[in-house]
Amino acid sequence: MPLNADQLAGQLKRGLASVYLISGDDPLTTQECADAIRTAAQAAGFGNRELYTVESGFDWSALYADTRSGSLFAARRLIELRLPTAKPGEEGAKTLVELAADPSPDLILLVIAGKLDKQAKSAKWVTALDNAGVMITIYPVEPRQLPAWIERRMRARGLTPGPGVTEMLAHYTEGNMLACAQEIDKLAMLDSRQVSADDIAGNLSDNARFSVYALTDACLAGDVGVVLRILRSLKTDGEAPALVLWALVREIRELARIAAAIVAGRNEAQVLDEYRVWQRRKPLVQKVLRRTPADAWPQMIRAAARADRVVKGRRAGDVWLELELLALALGGLRSGAFTINGAMS
Repeated sequence: MPLNADQLAGQLKRGLASVYLISGDDPLTTQECADAIRTAAQAAGFGNRELYTVESGFDWSALYADTRSGSLFAARRLIELRLPTAKPGEEGAKTLVELAADPSPDLILLVIAGKLDKQAKSAKWVTALDNAGVMITIYPVEPRQLPAWIERRMRARGLTPGPGVTEMLAHYTEGNMLACAQEIDKLAMLDSRQVSADDIAGNLSDNARFSVYALTDACLAGDVGVVLRILRSLKTDGEAPALVLWALVREIRELARIAAAIVAGRNEAQVLDEYRVWQRRKPLVQKVLRRTPADAWPQMIRAAARADRVVKGRRAGDVWLELELLALALGGLRSGAFTINGAMS
């Protein structure tokens, strides 16, 4: 039975299925769906949880044998099978089909797979698990849907977002739903149930993990000294270069799209509203748009691609130097270092 994540709670209230298949590439929603199933299973008396992770050389025959044997610790069990690649192979697919065809009343099989492509969704093992129980496909929250998702989650935590709050939080955490959920959980620990934009800004700036957002704001402001200070702090604190690059690239791509729309003749105010630039941030965005020539955006995107290759080890270079050059370019400093190092080539 196919369901989406929002329908799972209702299904669990009606009664547990013998088989669950969760697929998708959103770690937060996958985790929450799996937690809901585990909690419901434990409440229903499935007191023992056994975890298997499919890796190279995985013994499918041992898994099958385990499902046919009783447990020494609990009469009813939850067997959780993690399938990161969503590709069980020939033996694995056959085993899953067999398990789906003959489910045990004293056992729940929870399969957590990665994202299933179109071909995988029609595979026999997927169809078999779906027919035997519940299949939950997790779809990522689109950027335009994120503010509404944030508001629902905040209200579920007893919080009331003030003007601009959901848009600000969406901007800071877009592409990282787990970080967004963590921020909402931290806000729920505050005394006030009313959340203002200042609460969001303060909460993020107080957390070292989110200083990447302070970095992008400093870039937009053109404050070179602050940009360099934040970058050095991130490096000293052991922040992942990939996260720093992600924050810079996201900003550059969005600004490039905004700039292109304005160059094409569209009204600036309408474009900024369309891209959900909240009121307090508009002066920063307008500042960077006015100081950055049109040809700089594709150059920055090429520089970001180069930095990405260095971060991933596919090209030699100093990762933090590449990040510094990219941040300074966004900050309005187009030094000769870009051409010398080939970052803009």
